[in-house]
Amino acid sequence: MRGFAIAASVVILLSAAPGFTQTPPAQQPPARPPAPTAPAPQTVPAPAPQPPAPFPAGAKIGFVNFQRVVAESADGKASSAKVNALFTKKQTEAADKQKTLQANQQKLQTSGSVMSEAARSQLEKEIEKQNIEAQRFQQDAQNEVQELQNELQAEFIKKVTPILQAVATERGLHVLFNAQEAGFAWIDPGLDLTNDVIKKLDGQKPTTAPK
Repeated sequence: MRGFAIAASVVILLSAAPGFTQTPPAQQPPARPPAPTAPAPQTVPAPAPQPPAPFPAGAKIGFVNFQRVVAESADGKASSAKVNALFTKKQTEAADKQKTLQANQQKLQTSGSVMSEAARSQLEKEIEKQNIEAQRFQQDAQNEVQELQNELQAEFIKKVTPILQAVATERGLHVLFNAQEAGFAWIDPGLDLTNDVIKKLDGQKPTTAPK
């Protein structure tokens, strides 16, 4: 089975609670007869989720959607969270370094002409040093995130491989495809054994295999 990457993404949640102030009650105008109201629109209930298609009797092949395994399994979510946390940390540190660099650049631009030659030279050297450090930090941060990603990916593949073998054995399969790489034009949805893999990976009771 070829490896598959755990994508790192950063989600920033912004929430704001609007404030409110109390005002003294204003004098009420004379009451008017209520205006006719339109009937409330009827809401159409959402369709109930469809049960998974049954596994075709006697089938000897199946497939697994590994993107779903990573996104929905407990191990996959935990690995993604670790990568995201490190990515966010490095992104914050890089932003802090950039702010310091920009502050010095602004100082040189606005006050450089009135500085002594020694002070201006010292500030220019500091800006050059910070530029180099920022570039090195960015490269080191990318390498660190990639190393963690590779490490977690290897651990995940090591953990999921026997699960794949167990599911294939229980179903009596000859082949279990990776849906992302097989390039199916069409395939019976009942051959999708992703739920079986996720349940086994999470320690849940898998779907009963046909006898």
